[in-house]
Amino acid sequence: MAAVGECSLPAPWRPVSLTHVEYLAGDFSGQLLAYLSLCPIFIIVGFVTLIIFKRELHTISFLGGLAFNEGVNWLIKNIIREPRPCEEAHSTVTTKYGMPSSHSQFMWFFSVYSFLFLYLRMHQTNNARFLDLLWRHVLSICLVTVAFLVSYSRVYLLYHTWSQVLYGGVAGSIMAIAWFAFTQEILTPFFPRIAAWPASEFFLIRDTSLIPNILWFEYTVTRAEARNRQRKLGTKLQ
Repeated sequence: MAAVGECSLPAPWRPVSLTHVEYLAGDFSGQLLAYLSLCPIFIIVGFVTLIIFKRELHTISFLGGLAFNEGVNWLIKNIIREPRPCEEAHSTVTTKYGMPSSHSQFMWFFSVYSFLFLYLRMHQTNNARFLDLLWRHVLSICLVTVAFLVSYSRVYLLYHTWSQVLYGGVAGSIMAIAWFAFTQEILTPFFPRIAAWPASEFFLIRDTSLIPNILWFEYTVTRAEARNRQRKLGTKLQ
């Protein structure tokens, strides 16, 4: 029987964490890259949030492609079974195999798929052609830059070799192209039927495949509806 004010610890405590990225103490660049390597988690959280609020079939398909890409990465790792460069450098790693890098494959899948979506799926519909192309170019450069930095962080932090992140990037890019083609050519024709299912109507799942620029469409429709409601409200107050 423990005395009052004393703690009885029958077993050591363990932390609950989604990820554990280590860097050298006092290395500010390593710390920044360690935080940057958490981008896949932020992207997944962003996708879940977007799906909850938008409930759009193409977004759900995009997330499904990312999940499938992770499954392929796990399969390749367990087939090749190439070890990480410095296993003794880190106290904990999620998997002991490093070929190909899952971070690199994830980020390049996301970046390449987003690039294809921006230039092939979203078509310009307003008159601001220059600004429309400008923001796409800037966003594409940012996507590629982040993908490269995340890949570089895995080498800098001694989790992977250059070849492991290179093959991960190539695998992710190929998977992105294949999944985009599969979504556009195979899945998209079925989206109207899926959106008409009773379960889809109950959960408000929608299909926006025929709308060339969903951002512009939602902006114009929302603005028009807001003006209409404001006009009605003004009429009632008179």
